[in-house]
Formats: sequence, C-alpha cells, structure tokens
Amino acid sequence: MKRVLTAVILIPIVVIALFKAPLWLFTLLVFGVAVLAAHEYFGIVKAQGYQPLVVTGYILVGLSVAALYTFATVSTRQPTETELKGQALYWIAYFWGIPAITFLSPLVLLLLSLTREPLSKALPDAAVSYLCLPYVAFTLGILILLRSYPNGALYLLYLMLLVWCGDIAAYYVGRRMGKNKLAPRISPGKTWEGAVASVLAAVIIGALLFHFINSVAELLQRLGLFTPAAHAIIWPPPTSPWAFQMAPLWFIALYAASVNVVAQFGDLVESALKRGAGVKDSGTLLPGHGGVLDRIDALLFALPVGLIFYIAGMSQYFSVTVAR
Repeated sequence: MKRVLTAVILIPIVVIALFKAPLWLFTLLVFGVAVLAAHEYFGIVKAQGYQPLVVTGYILVGLSVAALYTFATVSTRQPTETELKGQALYWIAYFWGIPAITFLSPLVLLLLSLTREPLSKALPDAAVSYLCLPYVAFTLGILILLRSYPNGALYLLYLMLLVWCGDIAAYYVGRRMGKNKLAPRISPGKTWEGAVASVLAAVIIGALLFHFINSVAELLQRLGLFTPAAHAIIWPPPTSPWAFQMAPLWFIALYAASVNVVAQFGDLVESALKRGAGVKDSGTLLPGHGGVLDRIDALLFALPVGLIFYIAGMSQYFSVTVAR
C-alpha cells in the first residue's frame, strides 16, 4: 500500500514539473534529486569500507549540473551579438564545461586523496568518489538537455513511461509466474519471466504511445500542461496544425526494447552495489520504494540511451509544424 500511495503522490508531481516548470527551476529540481542520489550512493560506498570525498563530490555534482544547464540554454537558441560578446563564461561552459569536469575532476580527487591513511586507500577512495559523476550527475543532467529541446517534456514522459511500465510488468509477472532466476547472486527476486515480460510490455506500450501520440498531446494540451513547439524541420509538413509524424513500428520497437533492457541493467547494477554493501535499500526517503537511488536506478541507465536515440532520429517524431 505504501508503494502505491507514494507513486500516486510522486507521479503527478513529476509530470507537472516536467511540463510546467521553467528550465531553471527544472534544473534546480534535478540538482536536488542528484544530491539526494549522490548522498545515498556515498552511503553505499561507505558501507563497503571506502571513504569517499563527499564534500568535493557534492561540489562536482553541482558543477556538472550547472555545466549541462548552460550547454542546454546555449545550444537550443540563437544568441544575439551582445550575448556573444558579453557572455564569454556561457561559451566557456558550453565548449569546455563537461569535458573539463570529466578530465580534471579525477586529478583533483587524486590530489585530495593523498591525505588518506594508509595511502593504499588514496586510489580507491578517489575512484569511488569520481564514479558518482558518470553514474548520477551526468546521467541525470541528460534530463536537462532533453527537456530543453522542442517538445522535450513529451519525449521524457514517453521515456519514463517505458521505464515505469516495464518495471511494473517485471514486478507482477515475476511474482506470479517467475521460476527461473535472472541473477540470483545479485538480485534473487528477479526472474527471466519478469525480464521478458518487461521488454514485451515496453514494446507494446511504446507502440500504443506512439500510435496515439497526437491524442496524448491533445489531452495534455487540454489539461494545460503542454503547448506544442513549432519546428520547421519536417518535410513534408504534417497535414494538421500540429500533428506529430508517426515513427516506423520497427524503430519504435527497437527504441522501447533498448530503453527497457538498459533500464533493467541499471536496476541490477544498483542491486549489486547494495548487496556488496549489505544493505536492503539505498535510503528510506520514499515509503515503499526505499531511497531516491532505488527509484531512479533504471532511469540512470535509460537516459543515455534515450539521448542517443533522440540524436539518431527520434527527435523528428517529436517535432511539429504549427500552421499559421
């Protein structure tokens, strides 16, 4: 019951923030989730006997989110001549923000870890501290990038629905019909039957979502959550004022299956981290769900794949031409 009530409360909040929050506020919310997830990650790491550089880790998470926000704001609009001259820091962050953090933060962490006693802890403590960035900060930062694109909120909603529906299918089918263990050493409760049901559910839900994408968009518009963004890259243009193009079924199936499979890997990875640390949940913040990391573990792996598909061609199916 707690699990259902928590979901009933959280899902509307997530949807409203996704569609209605301005990008700067959405970024702050993502940062808050990233800090909570990083806190739980560091707790798991400490339970395994490591001593991560926590304060430095939080600072690097904040810098990562700020760099991705800057990248999103600069890359999705045409700057004026004044901005080109006066916002040098924006362009530095645009070109060098994430690369600088990626390549320099390991060196900073290694230098700071030299104070560890014994020195044999210096390398592992620096390594587990750095892993928080690609595992939590960079992946959650993709939310900001995708949200900044035209109709990016709708794309993210579809991505999240595929992850959530797959997770629900795996949970209930696995409990009722699961007999063959998927990874007993990592997560004894997961079964092959649940994993297969998860993939099939994601493909079916994906096909339905894309088939009714215009109906979904119209419903969201009537609810005051969604306003289609015009994009003049579709040719020939849609026949209705703001109709979305229908993606090919094979592409939808490939997209949904890929997102689902990597999401299941994300769940297994977090289960392995927790089992190695001897803890059941990453935290207790969400009743019935455990911690924040428990709730977003699948999404952390799904977001990079979602970004790859968006760049590889899915973006055109979330772009519309508004008739004038």
